[in-house]
Amino acid sequence: MNQIARIPAAKPSQTDDLAAFCKAAGDALRLDILRVLRSDSFGVLELAQIFDMRQSGMSHHLKVLANAGLVSTRREGNSIFYRRSLPVSDQPWHRLHSQLLSELDNQPDDAQLQHAIAAVHAQRAELSRQFFARFADGTPAQQDLIAHFGIYREPLLSLIDALPLPATQLAIEIGPGEGGFLPSLASRFQRVVALDNADAMLERARQQCNDAGLSNVDCLLADALQPQQLPAADCVVCNMVLHHMPAPAEALKRFAALLKPGGSLVLTELCSHDQSWVRDSCGDLWLGFDQDDIARWAEAAGLRPGNSQYIGLRNGFQLQLLQLAKPDSLSPEDRKDP
Repeated sequence: MNQIARIPAAKPSQTDDLAAFCKAAGDALRLDILRVLRSDSFGVLELAQIFDMRQSGMSHHLKVLANAGLVSTRREGNSIFYRRSLPVSDQPWHRLHSQLLSELDNQPDDAQLQHAIAAVHAQRAELSRQFFARFADGTPAQQDLIAHFGIYREPLLSLIDALPLPATQLAIEIGPGEGGFLPSLASRFQRVVALDNADAMLERARQQCNDAGLSNVDCLLADALQPQQLPAADCVVCNMVLHHMPAPAEALKRFAALLKPGGSLVLTELCSHDQSWVRDSCGDLWLGFDQDDIARWAEAAGLRPGNSQYIGLRNGFQLQLLQLAKPDSLSPEDRKDP
C-alpha cells in the first residue's frame, strides 16, 4: 500500500499574526474593552457586568484579544484579571499597536462606561469596607500578619527625612489605621491631616493623638479617592493601603492631586506575591503590585520616581518603600483633572 506523505502544517506567519491583530481590533466592542482596561484590570465577570453581556460572550472577546497580544492576564488568588498589553519593540507591528492604543486613549470618555466602571469599583470598595467594619471593637489589625509597622517604621522615616520637600507645612496620611505613624509625622510637619473612610478606625486614631497630646493633627472622615477641599500638601503618605483600594491607578492620580508641585508621595506597599490567604484574612483586594505597574501608574498621574527601598520579610513577603515626586513645573497633560 502506498504511503501518503504528510505535509507538515505551516507555522503561523507574521501575516497570520497581523491578521489576528486586525481581526481583534476590527470590532467596536473589543475596542471599548481595551478602553476600559486603560489603567485598570478586571475579571471576566466584572467586564461582563460593565458591558451588560453574558460571561460566555465576554470570554470569547477576551480570547480574541489575547490571541492578538492585545490583553494579558494576571492571577489574583483564584481569580484571573485581564489587563491591556503594552506594545513591545520586538513585536513586528508594535508601531501599529502603539498607534491603536494612542487613538483609543484620545477618544472622549463614554459616560455610560464610566458609570458602569464606577459601579464595579464601588462593589470592590464595599468588600473592603465590610472587612474592616469587623474591627470596630478594637480587635488588632490583621495587617500585622503580613508586616508589622515596626519592621518598616525606621526605613520609612529615613526616606521622609531625606526628601527635598518645598516646605514642611502639611503632611497628609491616607488610611492611618490606628494612628501609629501620626506622632512621627506630627513632629516633622506643622500640620498633619489623616484621611480615613472608616469611622471606627478613625476614632481610634483620634484617641492615639489625644493620648500623645498632639495638637497639630486633624483626623477627617473622608474618601481619599474623592476630591478633597484641603490645602496642597508637601508630603502625602500611604502605608499598606493601596492593596485595599478598588482602583490603584486612579488612587495615585487622586494622591498626586493632593500634592504641591515639588511635593512627594511616600508609598509603602507589598510587592507582587501569590499568597492568596490574605484576601480572606486581611481583606486585601490585590496581591501586591509589580514595580513596573506602580511606575506606569505614577507616570500617568504626573509623578516621577525617586528614592526606593525594598525589605524582604521572613514570611515570604517583600515590601517596597517608594518616593514619587510631583515635578515643580507640570506639563499640560499633568494638569488634567484626574
